[in-house]
Amino acid sequence: MTTDLSWMLEDIVHNVPKARHAVLLSADGLPRGATDGMAQKDVRTISAAMAGMQSLSRATSHFAGPGDDRQWNQTIIEFSHGWIFLIGAGQGAYLAAAAAPDVDMQQISFRMHRLVARLGNNLTSPPRVTSDGVDGLSGRAGAQHEAGGKGVPIADLDEVVGEVQGARHAVLLGSDGLPRGATTGMSQDLADTISAAMTGIHAYSRATSQFAGVGQEAQWRQTVIEFQHGWIFLISAGRGAFLAAAAEHDADIEEFTTRLHQVVPRLNAYSAPRGEASRT
Repeated sequence: MTTDLSWMLEDIVHNVPKARHAVLLSADGLPRGATDGMAQKDVRTISAAMAGMQSLSRATSHFAGPGDDRQWNQTIIEFSHGWIFLIGAGQGAYLAAAAAPDVDMQQISFRMHRLVARLGNNLTSPPRVTSDGVDGLSGRAGAQHEAGGKGVPIADLDEVVGEVQGARHAVLLGSDGLPRGATTGMSQDLADTISAAMTGIHAYSRATSQFAGVGQEAQWRQTVIEFQHGWIFLISAGRGAFLAAAAEHDADIEEFTTRLHQVVPRLNAYSAPRGEASRT
């Protein structure tokens, strides 16, 4: 029997202004604890979604770039009505927290990591799933990137990546989840693999909207994945399309995301499903 650690999670909501909820979960999506005020069905839903999110997040490490240490650090989901933060919490466990749009992000990050340190030996149960699938996806995609042919280059994306120091790649996904084009030099195989993972990440992101809070006309804005060696950004590109982009860890993230949002209106001609004309 696992120990319910809900009482320890209250540290976040009690000591971080604008923090809303926190959930502790196992790698296979089983809840280990949650803060007061959450219905059990919501805790189960969030735990399942966050387990899928961390698995897919780690599977995209090769997209963020090469490196000896491609460790996943965190995934952040931004909505118009709030934030969700997901970090590792020891072997086979993860900590998710939700907060209002104006939360102090440094403070909630500090509290989350301090809580993970406090949890310590309380989290000793190994996950009931292995990382073979994640590592296999990453390894296969890496090999395909070397051997695959070039996809359809999009000059507007090349421009953004060329102008921001540390930017690596970008790929445009259509509303059907298939790649419409990418930066020059990115193989079709890599674009296909990343598009599949990003489609799942977007679905998991949307499924967590209620965890972030309840708001009228609540909208998903972006999902950010941080690795030890780089960053991945997933943003809306209009008409059901999405733009995924990667950068080195020391890149100017504010400049990169600003340029990505600026280029989105120019991508409409590429975003329609294949065989259909784009509407302007």
